[in-house]
Amino acid sequence: QVQLVESGGGLVQAGGSLRLSCAASGRILSIPVMGWYRQVPGKQRELVARKTSGITTNYADSMKGRFTISRDNAKNTVYLQMSSLKPEDTAVYYCNALVAIPTSLTRVEVWGQGTLVTVSS
Repeated sequence: QVQLVESGGGLVQAGGSLRLSCAASGRILSIPVMGWYRQVPGKQRELVARKTSGITTNYADSMKGRFTISRDNAKNTVYLQMSSLKPEDTAVYYCNALVAIPTSLTRVEVWGQGTLVTVSS
């Protein structure tokens, strides 16, 4: 069983920065993709950014230039550096991973429990 544990959420003023971390643990062969999504109550979960174990990175348009995703593949950890935060960035941020495990021929998708980011105006 694979688990994702997030940390780093909290309260920050508009214009400030936060760094989220997400560490994967369990019986893992590899993690081809790790990323971050966010959700506001009443709205659909949306992609923030995702990164392959190589160099491919995708960002949602509204986060480009403000958010940076990075990975430490040796630690099975993904980070999200958020800068120039706006009140509209307030949401629960979820870590997501596509994981190769020994007991399955197909990759499994795993979600973290979510961490709340609140940006005050």
